[in-house]
Amino acid sequence: MVAAPCARRLARRSRSALVAALTVLLLQTLLVWNFTSLDAGEEQRGGREKRDRGGDQRGQPQRRGPAAPHGKAMDGYFSHRPKEKMRTDSNNENSVPKDFETIDNSNFAPRTQRQKHQSELVKKPLSKQKEHLRKKLEEEKMKENLLLGKNSNEVVQFSDHPGKNSSNNNNNLKEIDTSPKEHLLKKIENSSPELKYDQPPKCEVTGKEAISAMSRSKSKQCRQEIADVYCQHKVGKLMPEKVTRFCALEGKANNNVQWDDDSVEYMPANPVRIAFVLVVHGRASRQLQRMFKAIYHKDHFYYIHVDKRSNYLHRQVLQFASQYPNVRVTPWRMATIWGGASLLSTYLQTMRDLMEMNDWPWDFFINLSAADYPIRTNDHLVAFLSRYRDMNFLKSHGRDNARFIRKQGLDRLFLECDTHMWRLGDRKIPEGITVDGGSDWFLLNRKFVEYVTFSNDDLVTKMKRFYSYTLLPAESFFHTVLENSPYCDSMVDNNLRITNWNRKLGCKCQYKHIVDWCGCSPNDFKPADFHRFQQTARPTFFARKFEAIVNQEIIGQLDYYLYGNYPSGTPGLRAYWENVYDEPDGVQTLSDVALTMYHAFSRLGLRRAETSFHAAGDNSCRYYPMGHPVSVHLYFLADRFQGFLIRHHATNLAVSKLETLETWVMPKKVFKIASPPSDFGRLQFSEIGTEWDAKERLFRNFGGLLGPTDEPVGMQKWGKGPNVTVTVIWVDPINVIAATYDILIESSAEFTHYKPPLNLPLRPGVWTIKILHHWVQVAETKFLVTPLTFSNQQPIKQEEAMKYHSGPPKNAYMEQSFQGLNPVLNIPISAARVDQAKRNAGLVGARLEAWVDSLVGSVWSAVDICSVGPTACPVMQGCTQTAWSSLSPDPKSELGPVKPDGRLR
Repeated sequence: MVAAPCARRLARRSRSALVAALTVLLLQTLLVWNFTSLDAGEEQRGGREKRDRGGDQRGQPQRRGPAAPHGKAMDGYFSHRPKEKMRTDSNNENSVPKDFETIDNSNFAPRTQRQKHQSELVKKPLSKQKEHLRKKLEEEKMKENLLLGKNSNEVVQFSDHPGKNSSNNNNNLKEIDTSPKEHLLKKIENSSPELKYDQPPKCEVTGKEAISAMSRSKSKQCRQEIADVYCQHKVGKLMPEKVTRFCALEGKANNNVQWDDDSVEYMPANPVRIAFVLVVHGRASRQLQRMFKAIYHKDHFYYIHVDKRSNYLHRQVLQFASQYPNVRVTPWRMATIWGGASLLSTYLQTMRDLMEMNDWPWDFFINLSAADYPIRTNDHLVAFLSRYRDMNFLKSHGRDNARFIRKQGLDRLFLECDTHMWRLGDRKIPEGITVDGGSDWFLLNRKFVEYVTFSNDDLVTKMKRFYSYTLLPAESFFHTVLENSPYCDSMVDNNLRITNWNRKLGCKCQYKHIVDWCGCSPNDFKPADFHRFQQTARPTFFARKFEAIVNQEIIGQLDYYLYGNYPSGTPGLRAYWENVYDEPDGVQTLSDVALTMYHAFSRLGLRRAETSFHAAGDNSCRYYPMGHPVSVHLYFLADRFQGFLIRHHATNLAVSKLETLETWVMPKKVFKIASPPSDFGRLQFSEIGTEWDAKERLFRNFGGLLGPTDEPVGMQKWGKGPNVTVTVIWVDPINVIAATYDILIESSAEFTHYKPPLNLPLRPGVWTIKILHHWVQVAETKFLVTPLTFSNQQPIKQEEAMKYHSGPPKNAYMEQSFQGLNPVLNIPISAARVDQAKRNAGLVGARLEAWVDSLVGSVWSAVDICSVGPTACPVMQGCTQTAWSSLSPDPKSELGPVKPDGRLR
């Protein structure tokens, strides 16, 4: 009689434990499903965009969607609501982002964010809405299996890691990484395996930030450096504890400088001479040449450092620098990164070089980038600096100093290796000095440069060591040394620049892929900003940033303002060319997507030549393609992208000789407003691409070259109007509905963008994006996912083609299916198209090229073709005679002989 109650209690406990276990298992399954539907775009927008995939992360219930036509419910339809907040301009010229005021960097761990979010979410109880969602998902899966069999867009099994391949155009700002590398890193962090070193660490590495850095670093050498620096810091042998101050002033110097443009009429008898240090990177050689042309004068000196990774730009700089005796290129090159200690090393080395050039008697050091442009002439600058030749011009942060130190990360230890700034722990600011900082663009006189370069006093020596392990060191080193040095009374809190800060416009943790911190950079100037150059209350001589691929008109306005208009009829003034590939770079620098498309563009051009120039019985204008492209340029006209210019080799079939041609291909219009147009008038444009730049509101992947492993972003541009909700539907080439979501468009919204978390690979072909309002189509746009003819820059093999060209397993682009919408939206899945897609997936060689060419030709057109050199085709024009070729005249960027007044412009 006693044992029975015990047995019943034990049974009840067992049942309770079983129920609890099943509940936890169900909760984990639902949470994993919820979490895997998030994408990096949400983190970049700072959580401003709501997304519901069966109930959002704030516990809101699943939204079924608007009522369907004929009373049909939209089963399997989920709401995603990206929002565009109204943005205001902030013109603070301090280079320290205001975003630091609201961002907590104390627990920066980009590789472990996913684990952190999951652990927090697991604590939440299971809701009725999620239970309802689970049942709906099961019903959906059963319906699909019955309707479409193994070709259906089935829901994949829930798992912790959905099968996504990495993208060729991977978005470097992701916080949530679903690549296989993340799995390995989690394993490293969880199991703490033995890391490999050349020499064992001299201490036990216990700091969580140092351990995280070591687990994420790529090379054994970098891990060794992290361990060595950490151990030195741990025993107090790395950072100075106290530094001597040599300034006699209490607080900062308060030097006010005045300037009037009329002062240039009173040029001093002994004008200063300037050493311009240009620290440049990228491929915008023509913009650099135009800026150089605007600042050049024979009486000044120009020392140019080109990033170690920018070989094309380095070749261009060497070519034009050889034309002028007062221009030199650094014989050494560094690979600098945003916020890196390497940038300070670059400046200090250029200063040493300049001090050792006895034949260059310069008075001021000015650093510039290719994104700068003068807003006053050299004569104005020289007159001003000659008046204040003993001053040093730096812009301070203008904040509470303790807050600046914390937000700038000066109280944290950083190390640069593997082209990354690793955060290794905390440190103390040295006693005895005042730390300051601000913009890393400055003008320094020769006396102070000599002091910083050669002094071995306590201040300079210890500050060089302190800033060797500092984030953004160039934004603080020169300020701190100057304000504590014997030259402290020479500081002017003005760097003579105007910078276009608009921090609320897409400026959220911009550089996390290379820095364990949050960072931001300025916006580009546009024509509407021109008045700001003329209305500054303080002396300013340079402005930044400018990008000709974003807007060249503003550069033209400044140029004409400074030096007058070019003669009437000057060619190329509204055109801009920027190189994206050059043969000496090597084909290995191209992605397989780009290489595939460039070859297809070349063949498109040859067909254009044959159809336009070929006469019956004459092969003089017929060609056979040969080899890889020679060069590729982006082409812009009046600040509009006009397509690609592909320079390539081909054999002329009439004479069997190799000729070099250049083909201009332009994207066709793929955005269409519904016909007849709906009464919904807010949508202005929609586009699909990768590398979305939220600051400049454009895709950096010009032309939208996409392959099967890319992760596309959908962008919409809106006019003013009332708050509305629209539905966006992504349809693949065989009419599988890959994704659908709602966007709430607020009245002030101008742009919205969203990256649906699609399983990869994407099916090659032309995709369609439909935009609906109240389930009435407003517009649609198309984009091409090109099949790959290359894999690792080699002709693709059949097994690789099948892997990349078959679409995602079981046609499941997302965990939930949207096939219930096909009949409602009248988007039928054709068995013939499904079968054709299967056959195309196995194509290789010439048949694969033919498929690629047919797809590329449907969204791109060959506008023209020209000859780079001699040609047997009698009616083909030479490239230098065109208005569009990369070899056509471009006087605004071309550098010629020095004029009698000492200028180039």
